[in-house]
Amino acid sequence: MKRVEVAIPNSSYDVRIEPGLLSSVGDLVRQVAPHERAALIADRNVADRHAPVVARSIQDADYELLIANIDSGEEQKNLDTVRRLYDQLIEGRIERSSPLIALGGGVVGDTGGFVAATYLRGTPFIQCPTTLLAMVDASVGGKVGVNLPHGKNLVGAFYQPKIVVIDTDTLKTLPERELRCGLAECVKHGMIRDAGLFDWIDEHLDSIHALDCATLVELVHRNVRIKSQVVAADERESGLRAQLNFGHTFAHAIEATQSYDSRHGYRHGEAVALGMVAATRLAVIRGFCDASVLDRLVALLARIGLPSAAEDLVPADRLISAMWMDKKLESGKLRLVLPRRIGETSIVADAPQDDIARCWESLRKPSIPGR
Repeated sequence: MKRVEVAIPNSSYDVRIEPGLLSSVGDLVRQVAPHERAALIADRNVADRHAPVVARSIQDADYELLIANIDSGEEQKNLDTVRRLYDQLIEGRIERSSPLIALGGGVVGDTGGFVAATYLRGTPFIQCPTTLLAMVDASVGGKVGVNLPHGKNLVGAFYQPKIVVIDTDTLKTLPERELRCGLAECVKHGMIRDAGLFDWIDEHLDSIHALDCATLVELVHRNVRIKSQVVAADERESGLRAQLNFGHTFAHAIEATQSYDSRHGYRHGEAVALGMVAATRLAVIRGFCDASVLDRLVALLARIGLPSAAEDLVPADRLISAMWMDKKLESGKLRLVLPRRIGETSIVADAPQDDIARCWESLRKPSIPGR
């Protein structure tokens, strides 16, 4: 078993990574949140496949279990879903010390975490991510929340889980598109903190696509370790943690302008891939990095099967307006994470709007190396 400690003062917790680990969830929950009752919030996409294993494990650990399913998709991550979950928890007599377990992708983790943070002013929270994107990003760090029509994650909290349980076998049941979306966040970690990881992904991509067990464990472990280091140094995003937003201000604008409809538009990982290309192109325009950084990024995204161009985006002025609704505004300025080289970034707040518009327009055309 791989184990990563997220060393946050007064809120440290372990991330456990191992194939088949869902069958041990009950014992792990019992160690961090003993109680008579527990609640399992599961994504309907995994309810039939993974929820029975988790439910049986929790019940075998002597919990009386409430199960609440929610629909998948970014459009479900809203206050209406939260309100329905509150009602189910109340009807199920879930108490302040009852653990709440989130099983599924990032939408379930973010929404379930926000419910855990606010129901009865806070209940113990356990993350059981089943997608690569959730394993390497959303489940670690304590950012929980939901969307408003105006923008993504505008209502939320910092609320750390008691433990994160990652069963890499669940990746073998993922649609290929979802695996690619998770790899976008892995590439992001390489771009912002670890050039070695960027190279490792490129070198091991065939084994990743083949779902090799040892490779998947190593992939998740390396990314969780990076995320945990950043979070431990800056839990509430006062400085260093902002690096993790590389590509995301652009990505969130794409998602907002498609009304968070991931069924008919770009999924989060695909939007992040486009956002990283836009941010890196802006860095080239502003002279922060060499064009070869953009070339390498586009080449790796292409190998993974992620987009680096999007002819169907709405006009640049609408995308820029959506960027200004981003929660990462500071003193009325839009903060953007731009690469200096692979493995190093800077945060800038003075990028001219004309340059940002050029980057949006460039995404409408197939990416040209060095442009």
